[in-house]
Amino acid sequence: MLDVPRLRVLRAVVATGSIRASAEALGYTPSAVSQQLASLQRETGLRLFERVGRGIEPTQAGRTLATESEPLFQALSRVEGVVGDLRAGRVGSLSIGYFGSAGATWLPALVAALRTEFPELRLDLRMTDIVDAEPDIDIFVEYPDTEHSPLVDVHWLIDDPYLAVVRDDDPLAQRAEVPLAELAERSWVDNDIVEGACRQVLLAACAEAGFAPRFVVETHDYQTAIPFVATGIGITVIPGLGIGYLPAGLRSVPVVSPTPRRRISVAVKKSIAEHPAAERTVELLHALTLEQPYRASPSRAR
Repeated sequence: MLDVPRLRVLRAVVATGSIRASAEALGYTPSAVSQQLASLQRETGLRLFERVGRGIEPTQAGRTLATESEPLFQALSRVEGVVGDLRAGRVGSLSIGYFGSAGATWLPALVAALRTEFPELRLDLRMTDIVDAEPDIDIFVEYPDTEHSPLVDVHWLIDDPYLAVVRDDDPLAQRAEVPLAELAERSWVDNDIVEGACRQVLLAACAEAGFAPRFVVETHDYQTAIPFVATGIGITVIPGLGIGYLPAGLRSVPVVSPTPRRRISVAVKKSIAEHPAAERTVELLHALTLEQPYRASPSRAR
């Protein structure tokens, strides 16, 4: 393979017509330029220059080689630009994992900001509730006593308290808060997968209050469970982030004594932790959580 720096010297000498001028342009000494040209002639087996008086003149072979190398240097320039863009996080791809309520609440604003700041970056969004994936960045609900992989950095985002969703004509609707034990005799609408971390947090709090919920309808997501409450079938207890906008005729009431809280964190693979887009994603998520009305500090977490 031809030596690229020597080809660069050849192009400069052909363009300037002078070893001295080429040396000044490239930051070399004239003798270094002459040595590079001599090495390239030996490497190619071609006579690339001829002596003319005190100077040199490129041969036809020299001119042809310089011309044909032009696309190579254009490509190298593009590659160097890509390297700069990659280093700055402007291109490439970034995968972000999320669960349903976090996706609905935070992802639109997060993705809009990332697209503005990193327009050439491809974002791969993966709903980890239903897809087994290992994204670069994962917004997730921590299981109790979770041990994190040494391959990721984990940042706490929010402790999300649960609220009871009831009808407007329910006596609880006028309360500022309701002790969890008062819901023991109510009919409940289930709203999560059986082994989900969010469900485990709720069931552990109920056990602490001395009862197990009496589920009369089983659904697997919050937005499906909420309309069942409107029919009068029962209540449902949902994390604040998952409630969104309640239909007319329903309202939410904070649950206390104890208050179930799910801990939401973001895990970032250490291999991309210093990527500008990854760092910006974590910054944006922290900013978005500050807008949550029920945000709790780590010291208040269950």
